[in-house]
Amino acid sequence: MDMTAADQAVLHYGDGEFAVLKPGRFVRCAVTDKPIPLEILRYWSPTRQQPYFGPAEFIAAQKAAT
Repeated sequence: MDMTAADQAVLHYGDGEFAVLKPGRFVRCAVTDKPIPLEILRYWSPTRQQPYFGPAEFIAAQKAAT
């Protein structure tokens, strides 16, 4: 999937939902920097305001924070 910086969205992550602040097609994983299309984004931290590609990346971020 070809994703350019112009296609990157800016989101506000809430509890169980996110709000689009700047429209785009994807966000980047806070751990791996892999692009995550908005339609498959399922993991994020409202406290840290960070998206994660999947559960493994979320757990890695949690461990790194402690």
